[in-house]
Amino acid sequence: MDKISIVISFIVFMLVFTGIGIYSATRHKNTTTDYLLASRSVNFWLTALSAFATAHSGAMFTGMIGYTYQVGISAMWLPIGWVVGDALAWVFVYKRLRVASAESSCETVGAFLAGNQKGKRAIAIGSALVTLLFLGTYAAAQLVAGSKALHVLFGWDYAWGILLGAAIVVFYCFSGGIRASIWTDAAQSLVMILAMIALLVISIVACGGVGELWSQLKTIDPLLVNPSPSNLKWGAFAFGLGWLASGLAVLGQPHILVRAMAIDSAENIRLSRNLYLLCYTIFSAAAIGVGLTARVLMPQLMNANSDPELALTLLSVELLPGVFVGVILAGLFAAVISTTDSQILSCSAALTQDLFPQASKSYNMAKVGTLAATGVILAIALVGNQNVFALATLGWSALGSTLGPLLVVRAFRLPLNAMVAIAMMSVGIATTLLWRFGLNLSDNVIETLPAMIATTLVYAIYWLFLTRQTSSKAG
Repeated sequence: MDKISIVISFIVFMLVFTGIGIYSATRHKNTTTDYLLASRSVNFWLTALSAFATAHSGAMFTGMIGYTYQVGISAMWLPIGWVVGDALAWVFVYKRLRVASAESSCETVGAFLAGNQKGKRAIAIGSALVTLLFLGTYAAAQLVAGSKALHVLFGWDYAWGILLGAAIVVFYCFSGGIRASIWTDAAQSLVMILAMIALLVISIVACGGVGELWSQLKTIDPLLVNPSPSNLKWGAFAFGLGWLASGLAVLGQPHILVRAMAIDSAENIRLSRNLYLLCYTIFSAAAIGVGLTARVLMPQLMNANSDPELALTLLSVELLPGVFVGVILAGLFAAVISTTDSQILSCSAALTQDLFPQASKSYNMAKVGTLAATGVILAIALVGNQNVFALATLGWSALGSTLGPLLVVRAFRLPLNAMVAIAMMSVGIATTLLWRFGLNLSDNVIETLPAMIATTLVYAIYWLFLTRQTSSKAG
């Protein structure tokens, strides 16, 4: 392995991304609106590419490929569910969110959820705590994903990769806030897509073509080519429906929602959606394909002491010239950075805008909040579970089932009060944790589905009560 060319290629791409982040600082203004929402001036294609890079994080690069490596073609239900659920969010909610958040001058998702209703501080505090805990967990998963790439390349302990990733993220955030994140995301997304497609083509050729790949997978284990997941208590339909709900859970992800809030016009949401979904579909299909080829070319990762989530980096080292390995690693690290910087900014916003509103108009305090959020996320990454897929899906599910239904209620301007909002968040968290850790049913149906159903039922009960109360007064 030509480590010198790998390192040079990796550094060159990272310097390009860093340069873009620095250049974005020339456009920044010393206001919290600019730091958190880029003054609501982002064009449609930057919004689309940034949302794509942020949503397709280290979990997709490492976790999704590792999951496919283990279960085979049935992993396709995850991205299919995600893309359908995500599309529904773009079609029915994002434009409403952009319009309503601008009308109320909300700079954070928490502020939008709270609105101007009675008890808004309780809603803002509740959503901020949920964001810090679970978005922090999700961000920690990204740092772990990046550290795994550096572990393969340099033999570093995971902790060193986590610390390096955190340092780069803080630099991006400080250089230009959300604008730096969005601009670098756009460049990073192109590297991510091209790197994944290139690796897919080369790995399929190494397997002898698509037909030979399929044949070898069937020889290893017939379940690898079975589109229906095995050992499911409630069948493939319920399993797929769970991942569709997981796609809808994008409505609870503050780091992605702020892209819709920052776009220059609500009318451009449609154009962003189309470009976003195109990139999403291409990249997801390529990731599934790489996971399948890795199972044929690197069977040793199924050994007890191996880690299937290293499949991407090990496959790159095995098949590609050093320069292109550096590109793949830059793509992986780009995925990590593009998601983590957005998540840290969202956590920072939750701290300084929602939890401690007295600092809400201070540009300097926004940066202090960024440092504080980074410290929390670092702690989770360093002491938590090293399974990227597990960390990422837990954070995603909890946020989606807790904040997602609340956001729909607010975007559609439906009635809400603090007690109901807190009850919805509490039920969402409780159901998520019970389903995953208490009942151990997440392998059959991802916890997002039952948790979102439970949270929505809380609001439905309130709605029925409100309707009957209105009818009673009318009578």
